Amino acid sequence: MVTAHPLPEGFTEIEVFAIGTALLVEALLGFCLNGLTIISFRKIKELRTPSNLLVLSIALADCGICINAFIAAFSSFLRYWPYGSDGCQIHGFHGFLTALASISSSAAVAWDRYHHYCTRSRLQWSTAASMMVFAWLFAAFWSVMPLLGWGEYDYEPLRTCCTLDYSKGDRNYVTFLFALSTFNFMIPGFIMLTAYQSIHQKFRKTGHFKFNTGLPLKTLVICWGPYCLLCSYAAVENVMFIPPKYRMIPALIAKAVPTVDAFVYALGNENYRGGIWQFLTGQKIEKAEVDNKTK
Repeated sequence: MVTAHPLPEGFTEIEVFAIGTALLVEALLGFCLNGLTIISFRKIKELRTPSNLLVLSIALADCGICINAFIAAFSSFLRYWPYGSDGCQIHGFHGFLTALASISSSAAVAWDRYHHYCTRSRLQWSTAASMMVFAWLFAAFWSVMPLLGWGEYDYEPLRTCCTLDYSKGDRNYVTFLFALSTFNFMIPGFIMLTAYQSIHQKFRKTGHFKFNTGLPLKTLVICWGPYCLLCSYAAVENVMFIPPKYRMIPALIAKAVPTVDAFVYALGNENYRGGIWQFLTGQKIEKAEVDNKTK
């Protein structure tokens, strides 16, 4: 006979089930879409360009976020975290690694698009590979810091998944949060803002808008903004007065990033979408040159 674990404090049965279901849907949908992006890059020769390597980096990171969300969904249905304190640390590290790599790779795509449309310079394989490696190593550096004592990973309010512990709000947390948000949110956001503003101005001069220049930055702010706001508020005030179920909302919004990114960077790219269609149907792409430039 299986013993049901008690509900996490501050949550009802339906709320726990709803959160678990939301995490599961986000995980499955995001993984399928980004998995399709990855497989298409691997199978369709025309998609294997330096620029699309950066799109691949986003898809790989987002698949990692989906795996992290799937584990959280499974634990939510169990009503408890079954992997112990070491598992919590690994889950927190993995979640931060993939999230930060996704953000850094998005900034890299913005940088590449700027140079393509505004300076007419073509990205080389060596540069694209270096940018991809840097994005992941940079993410790994900041993700490992809580394991070494600067910041700390702990359970989220539902206590079925793990993330940066913002409950203490002490000096250790504040200094880490300030550095983390500066280098992994504000600077990438600034790169994306300036790059897409320049591209937008270029499009206005030509009268030919090849893609929505405001969408990538909006995705960053809408998906990651609530979580950053919660963590930032915890640096100056005690956020524990906020009911646990409401503190879970920013995390749920952030877990939607993989699905949104798939539509922004792959399915929203006419040429990449053509490559995916070729992979699914076998129909050849009309244009021989397929990259992430014409969007």
